[in-house]
Amino acid sequence: MDNSATEDISQYLLGLQEAICAALEEEDGIGQFHEDAWQRPQGGGGRTRVMRNGAVFEQAGINFSRVQGAELPASATVNRPELAGRQFEAMGVSLVIHPKNPYAPTSHANVRYFTAYKPGAQTIWWFGGGFDLTPYYGFEQDAIHWHETAKLACKPFGEEVYARYKKWCDEYFYLKHRQEPRGIGGLFFDDLNEWGFERCFEFIRSVGDHYLAAYRPIVQRRKQISYGERERQFQLYRRGRYVEFNLIYDRGTLFGLQSGGRTESILMSLPPMVRWEYDWTPRAGSQEERLYQQFLRPRDWV
Repeated sequence: MDNSATEDISQYLLGLQEAICAALEEEDGIGQFHEDAWQRPQGGGGRTRVMRNGAVFEQAGINFSRVQGAELPASATVNRPELAGRQFEAMGVSLVIHPKNPYAPTSHANVRYFTAYKPGAQTIWWFGGGFDLTPYYGFEQDAIHWHETAKLACKPFGEEVYARYKKWCDEYFYLKHRQEPRGIGGLFFDDLNEWGFERCFEFIRSVGDHYLAAYRPIVQRRKQISYGERERQFQLYRRGRYVEFNLIYDRGTLFGLQSGGRTESILMSLPPMVRWEYDWTPRAGSQEERLYQQFLRPRDWV
């Protein structure tokens, strides 16, 4: 891929980070993002923006990175041995938003681009990304809206795309050791190059540009619901599942750590407060039980 195309992707990603930060600051009202620009000794760098202790968002992190390296780490080559020994460039925007109110869900989104190359061989490139939602208290209205927006992002690219990437998301964001999904899913895709560069780039722009339309109306509906200590403690308990997934299974986290990335930026996805409780089960008939029975299982929401 020529340098101008790579620069187009970089500029889109930087603009996406700007747009999401501006929208979330507006939604919060008082919270502001603080930026850390960083350089990676092995090549490249990025800018990490984090909001903490806002009126709506307890912590929100939006990271842009563009890094290079002499060799892809094991997390990137375990399923693609043809990439072993190649130099690489990776760039992307990754974000995780943790609201204060337990009735407002955590959300995650990511769009990324990789190239892997070596002298005398054809360059390999691909896109990946998606977005997913992790509610602590379930609302069908929110789940339907989230998935309807995900479907809209995919619609121009084929009627089968949403169903395929929705299924991939359900399977990827799954805690095998708990035998439960992390949340209600959304979209997940990786190794995307089959449509050609321009079409694939259009698709990640569609996914990135639909994130705010998917998430912001949900926050607006839930951010002022009254809650007490029971709801707060359940939120902190369920955040533990988020930590478990990111540290055990998440390929982006593993890639960042194994490739010598900036640890603070990689782990910004973790919630600022969390708790675990031994062998806890929800009370029968409670809203907490309803989350497990009606939301923490794959469903066709649209």
